[in-house]
Amino acid sequence: MEKFSERLNRMSFSQTFVMSNKVREMKSKGIDVISLTLGEPDFDVPKNIKEAAFDAINNNFSHYSPVPGFLDLREAICEKLSRDNNLSYQASQICVSNGAKQSILNVLASIIGKDDEVILPAPYWVSYVEMVKMVDGTPTFIETSIESNFKMTAAQLERAITPKTKAILYSSPCNPSGSFYTYEELETIANVVAKYPHITIISDEIYEYINYDGKHTSIAEFPQVYEQTAVINGMSKAFAMTGWRIGYSACPTWLATACEKIQGQMTSGANSMAQKASVTALKTPYSEYQYMIEEFRKRRELVYNLMKAIPGFNVNFPESAFYFFPDVSSYFGKNINGKLVEDADDFSMFLLDEAHVGTVGGVSFGNSNCIRFSYAASEEELKEAMQRIKTCLENATFS
Repeated sequence: MEKFSERLNRMSFSQTFVMSNKVREMKSKGIDVISLTLGEPDFDVPKNIKEAAFDAINNNFSHYSPVPGFLDLREAICEKLSRDNNLSYQASQICVSNGAKQSILNVLASIIGKDDEVILPAPYWVSYVEMVKMVDGTPTFIETSIESNFKMTAAQLERAITPKTKAILYSSPCNPSGSFYTYEELETIANVVAKYPHITIISDEIYEYINYDGKHTSIAEFPQVYEQTAVINGMSKAFAMTGWRIGYSACPTWLATACEKIQGQMTSGANSMAQKASVTALKTPYSEYQYMIEEFRKRRELVYNLMKAIPGFNVNFPESAFYFFPDVSSYFGKNINGKLVEDADDFSMFLLDEAHVGTVGGVSFGNSNCIRFSYAASEEELKEAMQRIKTCLENATFS
């Protein structure tokens, strides 16, 4: 008798963690591998945030927290949303979770039932598809390409909507492409969704502050879809607090109450010390943390110029986040050093084996032509990684 549930059998392992585990295995064998797999800032948590966590410990914030989060944190999130996004929320509309990933899953579990459709513009973050499967929904896809800067249009979205569509889930700024939607683009999308009041927009904005070329816009700013939108954000990327596991959702009241109900039966409240530290992070002027963004900006310029010199790479200039997502399809259908490369996952594995550079193939991101590079690494590592790939491909044998 099969021991596993149908739900588990439908799901896949995260390709990001599959590749990072392979990197770790190679390193444990003494192989010099440069990993550009994980989307994790390589900075330490700022000192004032760490001190706030110590203060929370010393003040005995070590007990269960309220399911949706401490009131002072939820109020700080509301202040942040008003200050930075021109969004008006009450603390009762905020649910603080164990990372933004749980925030997304709370929303999906609240609104998606068996065979309900969730639209995903591709490329998308690897976990989106598996989360939809986890709640028995059906993912449907909108294809984009490097030529469209990996962004869907309002017309594409309208064509993808069916009577079964219950949600649209996307990230802006986008992991893996580094693109973001402008105010004008989101307005056209909002106008489409407003025609379908049964559809919920799940807007993942975790990379909000890592935006180099324009002001971030949240689709919840458009009043015609405010009551249809769940804004997802958290502390991991902008504040380098990945291991602290604090994310949050800002939703219309009906959905915020549902998220609290779901979370109350899964994990209850998030880590109490990390919540208190997050209050300090959100209340500190973001200019105090801008040094991280400026460093990412410099690395983006560095990697772009180096990557353009790699043969067969078609690369765009990402406007946000800390990823490159070049099209490498010129190598498909070829034997390279005796290894057949049929898609981006094969090419990513080739680079790991031959150049000793860890990347993530784009198949699990919804684009089999591209691979993802994280440039959340030191300049020395980035220079060495690009040189290894360039040298490997220039010296490779093709058949």
